[in-house]
Amino acid sequence: MEGFYTFITQQYILPFYLIVWIVAMARYRTYYDTPLKYYPMYLMYTLLTEVLGYLIKYFDEFQVVNVEKYSWYNVLIYNIYSVISFTFYYYIYWLVVKKQKHKRWIIIGALVTLASYAISLFFQDPFYSNLYYADIIASIILLFNIWLYIKEKKQEESPYPMKYNLMFWTTLGLGVFHIIYPFLFWVGYEIPQIWIDYNFRTILRISILFMYGTFLIGVIVHRRKAFR
Repeated sequence: MEGFYTFITQQYILPFYLIVWIVAMARYRTYYDTPLKYYPMYLMYTLLTEVLGYLIKYFDEFQVVNVEKYSWYNVLIYNIYSVISFTFYYYIYWLVVKKQKHKRWIIIGALVTLASYAISLFFQDPFYSNLYYADIIASIILLFNIWLYIKEKKQEESPYPMKYNLMFWTTLGLGVFHIIYPFLFWVGYEIPQIWIDYNFRTILRISILFMYGTFLIGVIVHRRKAFR
């Protein structure tokens, strides 16, 4: 019972991921034919990654690093997750923007991101360190993609309020999170004492909860005809 209590108090985000996925599945028929049709798969992948990360950290049977001293290191799966996650969202914004010029910019940004991860492999070991410099570049490019989408959206007329647009809620959560995330991770690795002294881990978790909270609101209140 004590172990279960520890798990819940330390991994309270996991049940929230599950709730978001359940609601997204329950409402899937309202966006199954939109660019977010793979949304539930992505949410489940996120949940499974977090569960696997917990298992690697606390159970020897799931270790991915052979060195006993570092057997609890789980950064490899998060490095893989980062590449897949950014690629997924780049693809979403590539689909929703209409101007061909903007689509080309998103493709270029995706190539730059993949190149930054590849280059990082020469300087950082993905088994022992987050590829945080590449993550920072990827976040900046994602924010640029978000700006392209918002720029187009502001020029459009729609009879539906933005609150019914699933992409609005998705964009809001992603935008706020990725404004904060690169700074937090850079501090965590380059100035770890500040990360500890100012409890940046809590700030990170709050930003994650905010992001997935907007995802949850979006799948609950959105209307199919308002998607764009």
